[in-house]
Amino acid sequence: MNFVEELQWRGMIHTMMPGTEELLQKEMISAYVGIDPTADSLHIGHLVGVMMLKHLQRCGHKPIVLVGGATGMIGDPSGKSEERNLLDEATLRHNQECLKNQLMKLLDFDTAEANRAEMVNNYDWMKEFSFLDFIRDIGKHITVNYMMAKDSVKKRLTGEAGDGMSFTEFTYQLVQGYDFLHLYQHNNCKLQMGGSDQWGNITTGTELIRRKTGGEAFALTCPLITKADGGKFGKTESGNVWLDPARTSPYKFYQFWLNTSDADAEKYIRIFTLYGKEEIEAMITEHQSAPHLRILQKALAKDITIRVHSEADYDSALEASEILFGKGTAEALHKLDEETLLSVFEGVPQFDISLAELAEGIGIVELVAEKTAIFPSKGEARRMLKDGGVQVNKAKVGEDFTAGVSQLLSGKYMLVQKGKKNYYLLIAR
Repeated sequence: MNFVEELQWRGMIHTMMPGTEELLQKEMISAYVGIDPTADSLHIGHLVGVMMLKHLQRCGHKPIVLVGGATGMIGDPSGKSEERNLLDEATLRHNQECLKNQLMKLLDFDTAEANRAEMVNNYDWMKEFSFLDFIRDIGKHITVNYMMAKDSVKKRLTGEAGDGMSFTEFTYQLVQGYDFLHLYQHNNCKLQMGGSDQWGNITTGTELIRRKTGGEAFALTCPLITKADGGKFGKTESGNVWLDPARTSPYKFYQFWLNTSDADAEKYIRIFTLYGKEEIEAMITEHQSAPHLRILQKALAKDITIRVHSEADYDSALEASEILFGKGTAEALHKLDEETLLSVFEGVPQFDISLAELAEGIGIVELVAEKTAIFPSKGEARRMLKDGGVQVNKAKVGEDFTAGVSQLLSGKYMLVQKGKKNYYLLIAR
């Protein structure tokens, strides 16, 4: 596979230095993407860079993930209006290990092939570098004029973004440039990739390599991912969509992709999945003829949920989704853990019921018309019960049904359904 062609049809190239494609076709090279370890989990915004490395590896080249232990202590000014909090070494090391565990699902670190993925931390080569050595050996090769011409610097200095810029942040591009030089000299790394906002930092690295070694290195960036409605990709009302299941449950992760708009799904399925060109084009055609079937969203959510989490997590998320839309079974409902149950029925009306009274047993009519306001009257409740229109925990019940502690889901919840679409969550306290 031709790496550049692969990224081009997927819409993943924004800017590329001349000669990059020729280099990739000539020899196996190493290329890197930097990730700042500011949290102990990746979020879906990181996936674009990871997918670039994945395609690179599939095309026979070697991916390097650079965890920015040193640069994470400074903070990248690109696209930011405020300086970030600095992290201590213990936190950075912890975060690095967590990130590697997630990346091992997405890149191949274990292959015996020469192009196995590798993770490095720039703190390892920066921690012994004295300030005087750095400004003597590295700083003298890049002029202040060159550094100030970068957009990320100009915007901060002119007040377009934030209130100026500290010297610490000003040096960021030099430190990142040195990373590229170090990897060029020690890991045969000739290409750095990143988002389009990183172009200035990346090209500082290629310039430093040229001036210090006379060698040639290359840069390739992908577009910053946006949503069709202009909103920020990867952000929800509750914040980032994380890869760590403790931060974003597999169900919510799956739902994020399932709920993308048609226009976004058409773009995301190229960027975030491993489906081939013909497969994707066939899916797009099929989707356009029957958009209500959400073929693209389902394929997108399936591929990415399985790779980030697991097939079992995907199956659980699928079952949970079907419960909400009336297709799920009582058995599937009972299998849900508490977090997923609450995620599935987030936003449905809730009522508290007495655990002590439930232990004695509560008749269904009393439960839905007196203990809760699911029905406005006992008469209306009886009519619907008679017609088979009431379910408790996805099982139809009649007037003679008595609710008890044994019906509680996760020892605490009971799901009542009125008609086809009206759900109510009862919480025993």
